[in-house]
Amino acid sequence: MASLEINSLVKKFSETTAINDISIRILDGEMVGIIGKSGAGKSTLMRLINRLIEPTSGSIAYNGIEITSLKGKNLKQWRSKCAMIFQQFNLIDRLDVLTNVLSGTLGINFKLLKLLKIYSKKEKIEALTYLNNLDLSDKALQRVGTLSGGQQQRVAIARAMMQNPSILLADEPISSLDPKNSKVVMDDIKKINKQDGIMVICNLHSLEIAKEYCDRLIGLSDGKIVFDGHPSSLTKELAEQLYDLENDPSETKNLFGTNLDIENYLWEKLENIRNNF
Repeated sequence: MASLEINSLVKKFSETTAINDISIRILDGEMVGIIGKSGAGKSTLMRLINRLIEPTSGSIAYNGIEITSLKGKNLKQWRSKCAMIFQQFNLIDRLDVLTNVLSGTLGINFKLLKLLKIYSKKEKIEALTYLNNLDLSDKALQRVGTLSGGQQQRVAIARAMMQNPSILLADEPISSLDPKNSKVVMDDIKKINKQDGIMVICNLHSLEIAKEYCDRLIGLSDGKIVFDGHPSSLTKELAEQLYDLENDPSETKNLFGTNLDIENYLWEKLENIRNNF
């Protein structure tokens, strides 16, 4: 079985170490949630895997191929194989949905015809199939800028799938969405993972959502791995440490799924303080 192998990975920005000696192995078909407080290194790790930024040291390999040494055409092919979904969708608002989805083929087969937005019948059928799977086929000729945030993120998912990826990287895919649209998008990502067997690495702020959808959680703190295992193995105490609630109570919203959960947590803390007097 193919796997993504990350060994002794380090990324420094001037005096700041964003990723600090990380080593992990992720198998094809896994859906992995990268969790941790803001600034823990989650997005940096995503961009290192996709080679949008370069590591300071260490290695990344997929299926035995060293990714950190790829250049030119081979690097471009890797970025196609390792498709990315961004927090802000990265779509072209003035173009229709179908054209945005078809633009995903640029990374696979970059030709002048593609720049002129001339696509084959086969490509158009494939794009429409992905849109249909995401319940968006009726929006195919609608301008992207007229869609809701949830619909735009699903268009971005369809575009990523046009790259025929082996790995799907989702960098905070629901952070700008309401709960209803967040569920729809996460359901779609999970369906792709299960039905197509594609490795999914998902950077998520909400621990509750990560536990609900992911088979495995990797917790980062100050660029280091502090947890790697099944969601059921992550204790409440370790989660509180991971999000540093003692020093940063604002992270409470990322630890729980609803305001009621937050309220119950705070009441429990208050009760513990009272009992200690």
